Amino acid sequence: MRRMKICEEQGTGIDKAVNAAEIFQLPSPDFRTEGDNMKAVLLAPRQFGEMTQVERVRAAYQHAVLKVLANSRMTNSSLCERLGIAKQNAAQASRIIKDALAAGLIRPADPEAPRAGYVPHWA
Repeated sequence: MRRMKICEEQGTGIDKAVNAAEIFQLPSPDFRTEGDNMKAVLLAPRQFGEMTQVERVRAAYQHAVLKVLANSRMTNSSLCERLGIAKQNAAQASRIIKDALAAGLIRPADPEAPRAGYVPHWA
């Protein structure tokens, strides 16, 4: 892969894959470790209603990561845009955020200001 210039070994592949999924509003990639190997599972395009709850929560986490890398924070409206949720259905994004909080994947950016947005648990 290196000789064919496909693998660059710079550590930017995951960022690029997650960013591309965001741009094209695809389900978020699923990264799995199997022994000493890592596998990236890329999913075909699907509408929000066709995604599983696990995929939605994973997308929220990855969206929060990209927002932190861009020096920003995930909000309800940014998650709506990421998942293609209409503004009148914003409660669906709130539910996904609640599930991601319960899973410990994200946390409030500022516990004193609930509208400050969300960041990954490690940020």
